[in-house]
Parts: sequence; structure tokens; C-alpha cells
Amino acid sequence: VVTNNHVIQDADEISVILGDDTRLEAKLIGRDAKTDLAVLKVEPHSKIAPVKFGDSDALRVGDWVLAIGNPFGFGGTVTAGIISARGRDINAGPYDDFLQSDASINRGNSGGPMFDLDGEVIGINTAIFSPSGGSVGIGFAIPSNIAQGVIQQLIEHGEVRRGWLGVRIQTVTDEIADALGLKHAEGALVAGVIPGGPAEKAKIKDGDVITEFDGKEVTQMRRLPRLVADTQVGKTVPIKVWRDGRQLTLTVEVGVLEEEPEEKTASATPGSPPAVEGEAVASLGLSVAPIDQRARERFELDENARGVVVTSVDPSGPSSEQGVRVGDRIVEMGQEPVSTPAQVAAKIKTAQAAGRKVILLLVDGEGGMRFVAIKLGQG
Repeated sequence: VVTNNHVIQDADEISVILGDDTRLEAKLIGRDAKTDLAVLKVEPHSKIAPVKFGDSDALRVGDWVLAIGNPFGFGGTVTAGIISARGRDINAGPYDDFLQSDASINRGNSGGPMFDLDGEVIGINTAIFSPSGGSVGIGFAIPSNIAQGVIQQLIEHGEVRRGWLGVRIQTVTDEIADALGLKHAEGALVAGVIPGGPAEKAKIKDGDVITEFDGKEVTQMRRLPRLVADTQVGKTVPIKVWRDGRQLTLTVEVGVLEEEPEEKTASATPGSPPAVEGEAVASLGLSVAPIDQRARERFELDENARGVVVTSVDPSGPSSEQGVRVGDRIVEMGQEPVSTPAQVAAKIKTAQAAGRKVILLLVDGEGGMRFVAIKLGQG
């Protein structure tokens, strides 16, 4: 088992060098770009003793480990260290859950095993953090419990079939938790439901906060994609959501994740687009306008665009602090749709009358749908 490491190009070009410098031709069985893992098959000239996978979930911070690899071409190098942290997200992919170790890992260690003191593989070396290019004591390994599932699917199917829920999610901030009446900022906030997907069939809605999936708590947003991906396709599981101030339990049949096609970029409208004057909303620090033909031309909106369009943003206002930009559309306020500046003003007035200090907006922009919690200023 080796990491892709961007070097496997063709199955006919792959070879494996054993510890005694024996070179064997290898066949690529399958690879998975999302976890940077690949499986090779070799026909050894003599019997090779396999190593065993250990339980990476049983590791504790401070446990000793050994890393083996070929750093800078020096074959069979062994380095020692401890587990420095677990569950690291290094933005390498959607399912990051790395083990961090201070065992010396350098270029060439990728794909090498990381052993515990029982001689079992508890990780596969995959990446380092290094301003200098050499080891500075921050290395990362794919946990064995994640790798085993990927490896088994590659052996059986030549590819990895992951579970799919069909939602776009975002982090629940303290402000969003306050606006939704949650006691703690945890779970995964549903910012969009894919039409025809498993979530839509399960009656999951925009604004729901997923707090539990198949009996496992969703303490952080990034935990949900891993839980769903590791679930067997076609399995029906319970899912708990927070909606309208109460907890609901739904059931969903997990679908299969397909590769997303590239989206086409909309072409610009020729000529100078007309100006759009918006109505100021002082409490939010922006101006909005209804989505009419003039706004569609000015901001290149399609016929399905909903809500009100943001025409200006006060750089020092609360909306600017939350990343709201000119051209974004406010689709909902307080989880109810809005389509005119008058409705926006009415929603703010209602929230202020109820003593709310934060209002939740569903905003559609370049990055897709997202919820934004805005602290209400003086309107």
C-alpha cells in the first residue's frame, strides 16, 4: 500500500523496491485521490511476511511510534517519536483526520508505515509541515482505521464508493447558535439541500442543524462528511436535526457520492449594465434591491435567482464583517423568505421587538448558499 504522492502515472511504469534492493514489477489495483492512497499488487520471488494493521482509534497523544520510509533516497530509514495530536485537518482533502507526530518524516517517507510499539501499522506517512523543506517535527499520517476501509474497497472494486447525504453544510458559530436557540455552537448547519438527493427525500431542510448521524454525535461540522462517507451506500440511518427550537429524528437512506461535473461560467452581458439603486438597511450596514430585470442584468443573475440583491455594503458595518458582498442575494431572514426591501425591514423590526441581538440570513453568492448571523445595529 502506498500513497499516490503524484508519481503513479501508469500501471506499466510501477515498480517496487524491497528492503534487500530486489526490484519487482507492480500492478496498480486502484487509487483514491481524496485520501491519497493507492493499492499495488506484486508477485514476489519469495515469501514476504505481511505486517498487521493496528487500531488507530486506541492511540493516545504521547504514545510512542516508529516511522519507516526512504527519505531523500536513503532506503529503510527508521525514526522514532510520539503522537503529538489526533484528528488534524490540514486542508489536504474533504476527509482530513490525520495523526500528527514528531517522528522525523521527510520527502520520500510518503507511503511508509507508522508502527506502534506492538509492531502494528497504525498509520501511513503522508505529509509534513515544513518552512525549510526538511523535518521540523510536524509530520502527518493517515490513521489505519481510515486506510483499511479505503484499501479494502480498492481491492474489491478498484475504486472507493462513499456515502452521500446531498447537503451543503457550514460551521455553526456562536452567533448562529444564538440565532437558532442552540445552547452550544456545535453540529453542521444545512445551507442547502441538493434536489433529488437523500436529504431532500428525508425531509431535511435549509437551516436544519444536524447534531447526530447514525448514533454518532456531530460535534463539529467537518465530522459529518467523514461519518457519511464511511457509511455503507444504501443503508438507512437515523439522523437528528435541530429545527425551530426543537430536536427532530429523521431517517435517511445514504446515497453514493459521484464526482461533481465542472460548472460552466456564465458569460458577461455585453455593454454597460444599468445601475441599480438599493434601499439602505442601517441595522445590517448594507443596501438591498428587489431582483427585477435591471438587477438581473447588472449582477448577471439567472431567472431562478431569489430574494433581494445587495447593492452596497458599509465596510465598517456588521454585514461586511461576516463577508457579505455586493451582488450577494439575501434569500431568507429568520428562516423565512424575503423578496423586497420592505420585507427585510419588517423582519428586522420583528427581531428587534422580540429582543434579538442577532438575525440569521441565508445568503446566496459566489461561494453558494450559506447562513450568516448578523449582529443587529441601530436602525
